[in-house]
Amino acid sequence: MNVGFIGLGRMGRPMASNLCRKGFRLLVNDVNPAAMDELALLQARPSGIAELAAGSDVIVTMLPNSAIVQDVLTMAEGVFAHARPGSIVLDMSTIDPEMTDALAAAAQARGLGFVDAPVGRLASHADRGESLFMVGGEPGHFERVKPLLEAMGTTIHHCGPVGAGTRTKLVNNFLAVASCQMNAEALSLSQRFGLNLERTLEVLYGTTAVNGQLKIAWPAKVLKGDVAPGFTIDLAHKDLSLIVEAANAARLPMPMAAAAREAFSAARARGYGGQDFSAMVDAACDQAGVAKARLSD
Repeated sequence: MNVGFIGLGRMGRPMASNLCRKGFRLLVNDVNPAAMDELALLQARPSGIAELAAGSDVIVTMLPNSAIVQDVLTMAEGVFAHARPGSIVLDMSTIDPEMTDALAAAAQARGLGFVDAPVGRLASHADRGESLFMVGGEPGHFERVKPLLEAMGTTIHHCGPVGAGTRTKLVNNFLAVASCQMNAEALSLSQRFGLNLERTLEVLYGTTAVNGQLKIAWPAKVLKGDVAPGFTIDLAHKDLSLIVEAANAARLPMPMAAAAREAFSAARARGYGGQDFSAMVDAACDQAGVAKARLSD
């Protein structure tokens, strides 16, 4: 199978690398030449988008936002204009679900398959080939892309028809991202009260207040002083915006999502946008004027 891979950022690069290591032939494209050079060391071939689309059975996109995905797929020298009929576009980006629906319809009109498979878990999981995928697409198209997903991850959920993967991702990310804001406020309150952080966490870990971010992710990241981005506050804010807008389009009120988005907006305004989204607790402590929450060595 010939694979084209567009988007070699923090998530895309290790995913494409894992495909190379598992024996797939890759054409790769990114706005950053150094990223393509890195993949060339694994026998991938750097390529323009038109050439990549024409030479691939599956074209993978892993891009930052809806506008970029739309541009890459629909521009004159883009994927749709040059992909062979019968090939499949596998979009792993997290974008507006209505954009996913529109792009899938445009792909079908050109005789192309379309599968949405946004990614769960973090960049560190992508490094190890342990990503989780939420997939939307026709059963036959899903079966064709499944070997790629298996090479990049360990958990694959076929959520339903095209668009179901993207919509499932928004539900998942609402809980994952909003819980960061709740945790941030809880721990900044603990800091204001002058409580011992280790003992506070002991209590929380033994009650229904606990969540995966607080118990698993944060002790390995911000609570030990590591705010290097696995998933940035900027990207979390983008996802919250997608969630609120998609909910508005579906006439569903989501006041907690809207409040969390504004909290992430405030963190970005304070310069935290490029840090890991667990650093929301640092932003909350900064705003409150209390010491950052850190576990003792």
